[in-house]
Amino acid sequence: MTWHTLVFIAYQIIAILTIIHVVMDNRQPAKTMAWALVIYFVPVAGIVAYILFGVNTRRERMVSSRSMDQLTKRSMFGFFEQRDLHAPEAYKPVIDLYVNQSFSLPFNNNKVEILTSGYTFFPALLRDIASAKDHIHIDIYIFEDDALGTLVADALIAKARQGVVVRVLYDDVGCWSVPRRFFERMRVEGIEVEPFMPVRFPTFARKVNYRNHRKMMIIDGRVGYIGGMNLALRYVKGRGDKNEGWRDTMWRIEGNGVYSLQRAFLIDWYFVDRTLLSDRRYYPENQAETTGTALLQTITSAPLATYPEIMQGYVRIIHMAKKYIYIQTPYFLPTDAVFFALKTAAASGVDVRVMVPWHTDGWFTAWGARSYLREAQQAGIQILLYKPCFLHAKTMVSDDGISTCGSTNLDFRSFLNNFEANIFVYDEETASRMKQVFLSDARQCVLLADMPQRLHPPFFTRLGESFMRLLSPLL
Repeated sequence: MTWHTLVFIAYQIIAILTIIHVVMDNRQPAKTMAWALVIYFVPVAGIVAYILFGVNTRRERMVSSRSMDQLTKRSMFGFFEQRDLHAPEAYKPVIDLYVNQSFSLPFNNNKVEILTSGYTFFPALLRDIASAKDHIHIDIYIFEDDALGTLVADALIAKARQGVVVRVLYDDVGCWSVPRRFFERMRVEGIEVEPFMPVRFPTFARKVNYRNHRKMMIIDGRVGYIGGMNLALRYVKGRGDKNEGWRDTMWRIEGNGVYSLQRAFLIDWYFVDRTLLSDRRYYPENQAETTGTALLQTITSAPLATYPEIMQGYVRIIHMAKKYIYIQTPYFLPTDAVFFALKTAAASGVDVRVMVPWHTDGWFTAWGARSYLREAQQAGIQILLYKPCFLHAKTMVSDDGISTCGSTNLDFRSFLNNFEANIFVYDEETASRMKQVFLSDARQCVLLADMPQRLHPPFFTRLGESFMRLLSPLL
């Protein structure tokens, strides 16, 4: 027996054992099959990829979110009592779902401002930072060392010099290209800056696949932001030097619901810093009890959670829809549960529309999404391709009564792997405005139905798309 044969046999044994490890992990069948195919048909590189990116982080090795939730709930409840809280009967199943799953309470008396570009979001954020009196909390995926990131950092430093407590939590993978001196300059000025789950060898494999993708900002416990924008110049002008623009959505929240955003940040802060912050200062009394009329819930999801809660909410809302569902997402790689719910709704006569960018920011995800988009179109879902610039908004609105905005993309990674945050608003006026935003964007779209070359691609194009679809659970 030659050494080539011995090496081949040894590799086959290692590959089979690795596949057994994948199977024994009891993850979703689609994801299991995808990893098994990669491991077996991509020699060596497949096993290396699984070790680096596919090995599950064991829940027992991570902080217990349930015990932390209980601690922060107690502190929040000690400071806050809601009066005249009336949940709309039509959406009580969704509200109860989140209350029962993670005790994420609804909050009344909120004002929701919709910001649809960096030109409106960043000036508003900088104004709120400038007006801060006590504390500023930022939970972000990317905090870039560019002109805009530096402008925000300078604003935070100015407030820290005035005695305002500033805490910044950034994702270590999202900020891989950001030089450490950028964050060190803020630390020197008294700002508390922490990376989320730093990725270093030998813990690389356990951490690189589970990232904090949230985008939340809380000022004085009175104003909060959530949505799709990071702190970087491209969220204003777009990628590269073409200044083609960037289409995104952020919500600015005032009212009782800011408490739930604050709680989400404080749990994340404990996760990285092991400091429990539960003082009254973080849950101040609202100066005006009737700030607005919207009822909302802040929902966070994480790979360590028992259930993928944001995905559950999407499925529940889609099943409940009677008139329409409008979705904006930069990536359309839906899980089986979400895709089946969307197709079922369309077959039931619900007007289902999904808007995605004409050009995505990665060929890998673009090709992975093509067969899904084509299948969705064939199932009666209207697919709109947004042309003016890259569409990065992550929103859904349904039946003039419920809408959501946050960091969650319509893909496997957001629903199952990342730490995400969305706000769900139960309010007709907010839903009506979100519907108008969607319809306004739709006027700048091309219908997939009008693109025969995409609906009927040649054989080798379809083969490439189908192969990328097999890998979609891993993207």
